[in-house]
Amino acid sequence: MAELEIVAEGLRFPEGPVAMGDGNVLLVEIEAGRITRVHPDGGKQVVAEPGNGPNGLALGPDGILYCVNNGGFSWIEGEGSLRPHLTAADYEGGRVERIDPATGAVETLYRSGDHGVTLRGPNDIVFDAYGGFYFTDFGKMRPRERDTTGLFYAKADGSFIAEVHHPMDAPNGIGLSPDGAILYVAETFSTRLWAFPVEAPGKLGPARHLYRPPGFTYFDSLALEACGNICVATLGAESGISIVSPEGELVEFVPTPDFFTTNLAFGGPDMRTAWITLSESGRLARMEWPRPGLRLAY
Repeated sequence: MAELEIVAEGLRFPEGPVAMGDGNVLLVEIEAGRITRVHPDGGKQVVAEPGNGPNGLALGPDGILYCVNNGGFSWIEGEGSLRPHLTAADYEGGRVERIDPATGAVETLYRSGDHGVTLRGPNDIVFDAYGGFYFTDFGKMRPRERDTTGLFYAKADGSFIAEVHHPMDAPNGIGLSPDGAILYVAETFSTRLWAFPVEAPGKLGPARHLYRPPGFTYFDSLALEACGNICVATLGAESGISIVSPEGELVEFVPTPDFFTTNLAFGGPDMRTAWITLSESGRLARMEWPRPGLRLAY
């Protein structure tokens, strides 16, 4: 396995990397409430400032960024460490935003209450081949309670959003199999990876439990390899990327030097460059991956 190379530092809890065709990476800085472009040489440029808690990011069929915004956390900061804590004091609900990467214009596409849905803490997002997108709602945490939430499906034109599965225990990472027939979802606190058959756009069959690692760990975001393996960002004393086969077997574990190793995305001409967010320490890293990643729908 190739070594991890640090590309950018000083990021305020980066997540949601999107590898662009020009070699740049777009990502969210959750604590700063902004979308940032990271250049291959580590240079940084602010793209947009939606505020609160931009969390997951994806390119849509129109070339526009779609951002799921959790509404904001409170934070615990120490020397070289930044961690999300409870719900922000100015929290007003979750939302989904459209962001023009060229101009930085931010448009609210859906907010809690639209179409009768409640959005607590939208977290991660993936587009299907039909131009719609699935996203997880992690929920919000308070001193003695946390939300029970689920999965949503929405159309990119703002005309439709619906909850498609409930309940789940802090659903976080989400991704589609290479043929689009399986939706994978990682739960954070139960550290469980689930597989949902996709019967039609926005219609899921009964979930199948796929994998749970041993030990004291949590799951965060995920990405797919072209061969169908699921790569799940894993938090804990042994942080890294858990690579799980479609049959539910651990293929490999890639260790990383940050408790909050939260997201990865594939890019490069051969899709073998893995971009990994080391969120607690505010770094973006890259490494050559042993197998090609899956090209996303857009």
